[in-house]
Amino acid sequence: MRDVRVVLIGGTSNVGKSTVAQVVADRLGFGYLSTDGLARHPGRPWRTPEQEVPEHVAEHYASHTVDQLISSVTEHYERLWPRIRELITEHAAGRRAGGGLVLEGSALRPARVAGLTVPRTAAVWLTASEAVIRGRVRKAGRYREAADHERLLMDRFLARGVRYQALMLEDADRLGLDRIDAGSGRTAGELADAVLTAVGTQYAIGRSAHR
Repeated sequence: MRDVRVVLIGGTSNVGKSTVAQVVADRLGFGYLSTDGLARHPGRPWRTPEQEVPEHVAEHYASHTVDQLISSVTEHYERLWPRIRELITEHAAGRRAGGGLVLEGSALRPARVAGLTVPRTAAVWLTASEAVIRGRVRKAGRYREAADHERLLMDRFLARGVRYQALMLEDADRLGLDRIDAGSGRTAGELADAVLTAVGTQYAIGRSAHR
């Protein structure tokens, strides 16, 4: 695809989307945005040095099964999709200030993205094994130091993320969309290279000639 103005990077939580997307944006001289910045679903349920877990976030993960968590986040992404589509369309058409855009987020669901008819747009999905995602979640949440009730929240978040990835990959593979293993030990720069290679060979949104 020539003259790409919008690069979409999808994937489940903690797969490395934001880090890679920011490198890609720097390489292209594009702006960077996460779909979480448009409207955030209950976020990561672990403490940080700056903030305790908000009560509504803890309640969300503690009181829902994995199936319910998947339904909740999927419904959120469906409500958000019209705003995402408008943002992509306006950047692709050059109607937004600042030039091109790298947009990343779990809300970039394969079936929705594949249905776009927007020119100058490319898309790639990042994946990682359950073990890699688990390691990242537990490191971020300091799992070994956490209390039992805090571990429960992290375990529910992880289970939702792994299940969401499985559903996402099923759709991506059915549609023949590009995906890249982000848990293979490559650096963010090397993964950005892989994203740009895929973008450069796509003949339609998310579909490269090599697939």
